[in-house]
Amino acid sequence: MDDSEAATTQQSTVEDWTRALAESTGSPGGGAGAGVMLAIAASLTSMVAGYTEAEEGRRGELAKVHARARSLRESALRLADDDASRSQAFGAAFRREPGPEREDAIHRASVDAAKASAVLGERAIDAIEDLGWLASNGNPALIADVVVAFGALRAAVTGARTNVSFDLAALTSAGATLEQVREQHPALWATVEHLNTALDRIDRLAAGIDNRAAPTDAG
Repeated sequence: MDDSEAATTQQSTVEDWTRALAESTGSPGGGAGAGVMLAIAASLTSMVAGYTEAEEGRRGELAKVHARARSLRESALRLADDDASRSQAFGAAFRREPGPEREDAIHRASVDAAKASAVLGERAIDAIEDLGWLASNGNPALIADVVVAFGALRAAVTGARTNVSFDLAALTSAGATLEQVREQHPALWATVEHLNTALDRIDRLAAGIDNRAAPTDAG
């Protein structure tokens, strides 16, 4: 890949994309990484669903889980690339000369970045119950893959939660207080708590099947 070209999940190899992630450019960065982790979780969900043979009464439900996972894989990668683009704007805003234009640019870039991470987080939340369904009803031979998927999903939710919180806090660099930020962006502020709740749900589900996935673990 030409160094002048942006690394995207659609046009880069894994080698190219992770090399770009390793550079000190911030685009792609942690938010894009969270998107890729969500795509990995969705891919594993799809794989396990494909290997699962459900009873007649649950075949329709299994088909829906499978279809949603395939769709999520694609949308998660698009969200990863969208985050990488917004990261460029975020960095550019902070590189401006001090003054009102810099403050405005920081505000716009921070809100845009927070919104992008919130969307990714909401998509990750939607995936929790499907993976939980497979934990109970999926092919038992692939229970370890379900645990790995939960790990990837947790990373995606953690990334989204942290980035929304960080981006909202960045608004204080443009002169706002945290209380003002909460009043001005109540939905984004609430998203942080929703994602914290989602992390607890993932942890409970993963813990509930860990003994099946790692029966020789002395812990």
